[in-house]
Amino acid sequence: MAKYHIYIFRHGQTYYNRDKMFTGCKDSKLTPKGKKDALKIAQKLKNKKFQVAYQTHLSRSKDTLKPVLKYHPECRKIITDDRMLERCYGNFEGLHHSTIIAKYGKAMFDKWHRAYDFPPPKGESVKTVEKRVRSFIKDLLAKIKKDKVNVAISAHGNSMRPFRRYFEKLTIKQMMKLENPWDDYFEYVVDF
Repeated sequence: MAKYHIYIFRHGQTYYNRDKMFTGCKDSKLTPKGKKDALKIAQKLKNKKFQVAYQTHLSRSKDTLKPVLKYHPECRKIITDDRMLERCYGNFEGLHHSTIIAKYGKAMFDKWHRAYDFPPPKGESVKTVEKRVRSFIKDLLAKIKKDKVNVAISAHGNSMRPFRRYFEKLTIKQMMKLENPWDDYFEYVVDF
């Protein structure tokens, strides 16, 4: 039985993150701090080995992965997979959190922002995100087993929650309390 490693990290801070705006599927760029976050992740992963890297189509995922890859000539393949994409916030994308709180109240904001099965108008619930992330995990584990590879994943905050729930055996309540850092990674080991 061989052990394989999964290194997953959140993209660096974006302008929307910094300004407390709902980002979702909008393509917000990394701030100067976000670029430093990416460099910190690259340094922390410098001595790890992986042959495949995953990103989403959004620039924040790609731009966080780029400095990481500079230390990994052994990485033979980069795969873009949007099942790890950030949660869609629908009508709220591009709006400041304070705007939603002023219009609907803090209780409704909290429900839309942190409830497992309560999507914002025309957006996704975390339950929906978890369904697509579980599909990604199933295919990821099959690929690791078949190709015998370690992988790195440049993900998003809300797609990392169900990923961590799966590998850390968390409850929904525990998962919903998770905060994923912009400048660190999580490592999981699977054996086949």
